[in-house]
Amino acid sequence: MELTILYDNTVFEKGKGLKSDWGFSCLIETERKNILFDTGANPKILHNNMKILCINPSNIDKIIISHEHWDHNGGLELFKPFSQKVELFRIIENKYNSFSKCNMIEDLREIEPSILTTGKLPGFPVDEQSLIIKRSEGIYVMAGCSHSSVENIFRVAKQFDKIIGLIGGLHDFNNFPLLKELKVICPTHCTTHKQKIKELFPKRYTSGGVGKTISL
Repeated sequence: MELTILYDNTVFEKGKGLKSDWGFSCLIETERKNILFDTGANPKILHNNMKILCINPSNIDKIIISHEHWDHNGGLELFKPFSQKVELFRIIENKYNSFSKCNMIEDLREIEPSILTTGKLPGFPVDEQSLIIKRSEGIYVMAGCSHSSVENIFRVAKQFDKIIGLIGGLHDFNNFPLLKELKVICPTHCTTHKQKIKELFPKRYTSGGVGKTISL
C-alpha cells in the first residue's frame, strides 16, 4: 500500500511544478483500488499536482471526505465528470452529492479491505471521520484536521490493534506523550505544533508536503 500527498500547505518535492495551498488530500493506492482521502480546496491545484505526479483523476475509485470544510471538499468538482463511477463517503449532505454512489457515514465501517472509517466522531467546530489502515505490524491512522481530537480517534482505532502511525492534520493537538509509541509521525495541513513534534520525536517524524510518498 502506498500513500501520496496530493494537496498540503507545503511542497515536499520542489522544482517539479507542484503547488502548495491551504488544504489536504492524500491518495491511498492498494492492490485493488485507488482511494482519495479529502480533495483539498481548489480543483485546479489538485489537478495540477495529480498531473505532475502522473495520477489520472479518472482512475480514482473511492473518495472519503473527512469533514465538510472548503479546504477538504473543494476539489470534488474535479471528479464531477466521473460522478457515476466514483464511490463517495461523507458524513453529512453537502454540495456535489450528484455522485450516484454517495454513502452517508455514521458509524465505523469498512471502506475497503484493511481500510476502515472511524465513523462520524463529534468535534469542534465540525464532526469528522478519520481512517484506520490495518497492516500486519499494526494500525496507521489518517486524519484530515483532527477536529474530533487525536485522543478520540485513537480510542476507536486501538480496538483493532496497536497504533503505530499517524498521518495528517492534527490541529491544536498537544498531548505529545500519546505519540511516544508510534513508529511513523507525519503531521500535515492544519497542525499547530509541527515543530515541537519534530523536536520531541526526530527519528520517527517524517515531513509531509505535496509529493511525499509513504509506503506501508
